[in-house]
Amino acid sequence: MNRPKAAITALGGYVPEFRLTNQVLETMIDTSDEWITTRTGIKERRILKGDGAGLSIMILEALKDLQEKSGVELHDVDAVIVSTVTPDMPVASTAAFICHKIGAKNAFGFDLQAACSGFVFAMGTGASYIESGRYKKVLVIGGDKMSSIIDYTDRTTCVIFGDGCGAVLLEPNEEGHGIQDFILRSDGIGRPYLKIKAGGSMYPPTAETVANNEHFVYQEGQAVFKFAVTNMAEIAAQIMERNNLTADTVNWLVPHQANKRIIDATAKRMGVSDEKVMLNIHRYGNTTNGTLPLCLWDYQNQLKKGDTLIFAAFGGGFTWGSLYLTWAYDAK
Repeated sequence: MNRPKAAITALGGYVPEFRLTNQVLETMIDTSDEWITTRTGIKERRILKGDGAGLSIMILEALKDLQEKSGVELHDVDAVIVSTVTPDMPVASTAAFICHKIGAKNAFGFDLQAACSGFVFAMGTGASYIESGRYKKVLVIGGDKMSSIIDYTDRTTCVIFGDGCGAVLLEPNEEGHGIQDFILRSDGIGRPYLKIKAGGSMYPPTAETVANNEHFVYQEGQAVFKFAVTNMAEIAAQIMERNNLTADTVNWLVPHQANKRIIDATAKRMGVSDEKVMLNIHRYGNTTNGTLPLCLWDYQNQLKKGDTLIFAAFGGGFTWGSLYLTWAYDAK
């Protein structure tokens, strides 16, 4: 007897109202709209404002959107996986708090940290729970409040990142639709190039680490770009080859929205035309764990039952991964 696949049966998303445009950044740092657009493809990004406004605020808004569109009873979910690099707190998982807020008293939850690849890692994890037969409803949430860990005097990072969140519900599918395959990879060689130095057990917070801005994202852009272009493109091509897929049989590429040039390189390696590439980096920037579910959110009305989707992501660490999924319902 074949095991049921883990299919996306509902989705929701949220981005904050405040828009940080390239024109505003021109007044803050030495940059220009042309410089940012040429190198990244980003025109604006969303920023979550308010004292005490953490990731959970965006998650609850995304889940509200999911529930209103699907009618799903969230208190019935079995598990909540939150992929993020910006949890509400370092200790006391955001996922556990979300279980409490949605009334999922019989669920378990945990936060997963795989940098920008986190949502792919979380989808693979959620699929394994569903396929085991032990769990029937798994919420997979990807989101980040990147503005909380960005130095807005550092133009190498502040032009890239924004805030946002998306969520999907995974359930068993007896028709064979859902997550068909995934490949996940990690390599610690990337640690020096993209990191937050302080705040962990190696360099606990001190007045000195704060004064030295060591609690913000540090990135060596060229090194990260080189690894990302190669690995994100190759792993997407690898999952196609392993599953005998061609550019003609792929309906959508769902790429991590880090840089337009990386997205273009991935699509070219796959042989996928531009009209098959989900793209919203110009509107939201890089929301890290939020990029992939927000792509689904933006393109949901174009998705049809049976569509073949290839997810591809690359993140700090380094981490990277690709996932092959067939869509389980007509979104309209």
